Parts: sequence; C-alpha cells; structure tokens
Amino acid sequence: MPSVVKINVLTVPAEQREVLEQRFASRAGAVEGSDGFEWFELLRPVEGTDQYLVYTRWRSEEDFQNWMNGSMKTAHQGAGEGGERPKPAASGSTLWSFEVVQQASPK
Repeated sequence: MPSVVKINVLTVPAEQREVLEQRFASRAGAVEGSDGFEWFELLRPVEGTDQYLVYTRWRSEEDFQNWMNGSMKTAHQGAGEGGERPKPAASGSTLWSFEVVQQASPK
C-alpha cells in the first residue's frame, strides 16, 4: 500500500511568519511518535506567495486520521496563558491529499 502525503497550505501574513515558525519549533516531537508517521517538513515561501506548506507523509490514510482525531486534536485545543487559545498565525488553511506513486532517494 502506498504512503499518503498531506500538505497543509497555510496563508501566513508577513508579520506572523516568525510566530508560526516558533510554534512549530516548540511542538518538536509532537507528531514523530505517532503510529504510521513517516516524515514532516515545514516549508517557508521564498518569493511570490505568503503560503507555507506543512508536509507530512503517513503509512496510510487510517494512520493520518487516527493522528488527526487523537494527539493533533488535543494539541490544537490547548489553551495559552490566561486560559485563552493563542490567535492563529495563519489566516487560512487548505489540506491537500496525495498518494505516493513514485519516489527516489540518493544512491
């Protein structure tokens, strides 16, 4: 069965970029222990767009859904200081889904 790739496209205003990157840095390890998790990358736009790409690869769609409905949901419900959730750094979010049909690595 091929791996599945999920790309979360986050629209991030320039003044929120550092906030977004710090939040991802502080969550280090949050997904790595999830069953079926294979890879994560946070991709910063270089030019021509304000959209970050959050790339994750999973063993199966089921593994991704289990993470979404489990530890990811819990992490995103967490309250910040004063009991309030911090304001999202992204102003918009779209989830793209793919199956891996070919891949290559260095020889």
